[in-house]
Amino acid sequence: MNAHTAPVAAKDRFESLDVLRGIAVLGILMVNVQAFAMIWPAYQNPTAHMDFTGINQTAWFFQHVFFEMKFITLFSAMFGAGIILMVGDGPDSSTKVHYRRMLWLLAFGLVHAYALWFGDILFTYALAGMIVVLFRRMSAGKLVFWGLFWTALTGLMLVGMMASFMFLPEGMTAEDVNMALPPDQLAAQVAAYQAGWLESRGYNAFGAIMGQLFVVVFAGRIIGVMFLGMALFKSGFLLAKWSVAKYLISAVVGLGLGLPLVWFGAEHALATGFELGEMWVHTATNYIGSLLMAFGYASIVMLICKAPWLSIIRAPFRAAGRMAFTNYLTQSIAMVFIFVGAPGLGLYGTMERIDQVQLVLAVWVVQLIVSVLWLQVFRYGPFEWLWRALTYGKLHPIVKERAGA
Repeated sequence: MNAHTAPVAAKDRFESLDVLRGIAVLGILMVNVQAFAMIWPAYQNPTAHMDFTGINQTAWFFQHVFFEMKFITLFSAMFGAGIILMVGDGPDSSTKVHYRRMLWLLAFGLVHAYALWFGDILFTYALAGMIVVLFRRMSAGKLVFWGLFWTALTGLMLVGMMASFMFLPEGMTAEDVNMALPPDQLAAQVAAYQAGWLESRGYNAFGAIMGQLFVVVFAGRIIGVMFLGMALFKSGFLLAKWSVAKYLISAVVGLGLGLPLVWFGAEHALATGFELGEMWVHTATNYIGSLLMAFGYASIVMLICKAPWLSIIRAPFRAAGRMAFTNYLTQSIAMVFIFVGAPGLGLYGTMERIDQVQLVLAVWVVQLIVSVLWLQVFRYGPFEWLWRALTYGKLHPIVKERAGA
């Protein structure tokens, strides 16, 4: 497999990769919206902010069981696969362009994290991408082993941290371990975000710094899943090259084991009222179950990609995947405008979970439509084009040539 020294041309693309990437970038917004609309402790402890009864509790259950950690897992796996696709397994000199790409991605991540949203993942992907590329020549089997190793090690650390809450001194509350905010701090943060972009930057910067420090410690999951993505690419899984029977078995095993496990954890969390000493249960079940469910989801997508008669259904997701970088960043731009005050709408702390779900569905529709229409005229999404221009040091044509021109 030779390395690419120029942007991947349309004829060199694999439809299955674009479709799965498109589904992944849309799916992560269903989880990220919580961190745009609410205080960050509400992500792990949904009782920490706004209403958590009735339909809003159902909305959390839906997000947790079917989306949380599943689509970021797919997105991370696709990033690993993309490294193999772009760099190949050629000599080390072929990584020069890759490292330029990662350095520019790191820059994008820093701007995204501090100017827009603290929950940025680009910074993490850039750092992980600089490491993962060094192991691209490993066999699929070795990549699976080390991928599972780093994923499991990180899981043990994360679950261990949550399990330590069982040994807290009596009387300690969620506020004492940053799983909730005291009323005065909560009110101050909501007021700052509602006031405007400038007023919210202090809180956002603190969240970005803490998030980046957290990732440095718990980066094994991201790196491990990227290894798995590289292995799935090398094995042909992500290229829709497996048989229908194998994909069916993979889907049944992944969802058959993962979904009940995650469902159990979510039910347990609700039954125990997100008690600190019990939080490790739904953390652990979702950590493991999300890997299985993501594998099951990917298997279903590969089945869809193997069916010629489903091409019309795949088309908008393929377009969204080709513009995944643009769609990810424009999601943040839209969410910041909606939830942060002037020049935005300042709806932070006012939109309940069920309304967040409806908002995400609307964004999906818009991004699918815009992606299709944009690629009718242009070769790349705007941010993909900018990233390529910065990486290669020249401006590639962005407008498609007209037929017969």
